[in-house]
Amino acid sequence: MTRKTQQSRFVLATVCAGLALAFSTLGTPAIAADADAAQALAKKNDCLKCHAIDKTKKGPSFKKIAAKYKGKADGVDKVTKNITVASKVKLEDGTEDDHKVIDTKDAKAIKNLADWILEQ
Repeated sequence: MTRKTQQSRFVLATVCAGLALAFSTLGTPAIAADADAAQALAKKNDCLKCHAIDKTKKGPSFKKIAAKYKGKADGVDKVTKNITVASKVKLEDGTEDDHKVIDTKDAKAIKNLADWILEQ
């Protein structure tokens, strides 16, 4: 086999492998958040006093938060930061308040809550 034939086969094999990988992920759904666990954590931490799934309360609805970060690669990171770092937040009425921090060190639970919020 000539060197040129070997190179051609290598390129063809590489392209085929790349296409196979691309097509294999097309039908793979994203892993859904555990809604029950996320809602329990939100309730335990009084998130639902200021937020609701689909209506504005003292803070924006989870649907509004999800829409804000839809399609953004850093959406989960931003939501995670908002629920784990005490910071000032602007409320719907224009006032500012300290945002409560989620009371858990469980990284999986925090990620699940952030994912669930973004799924709304």
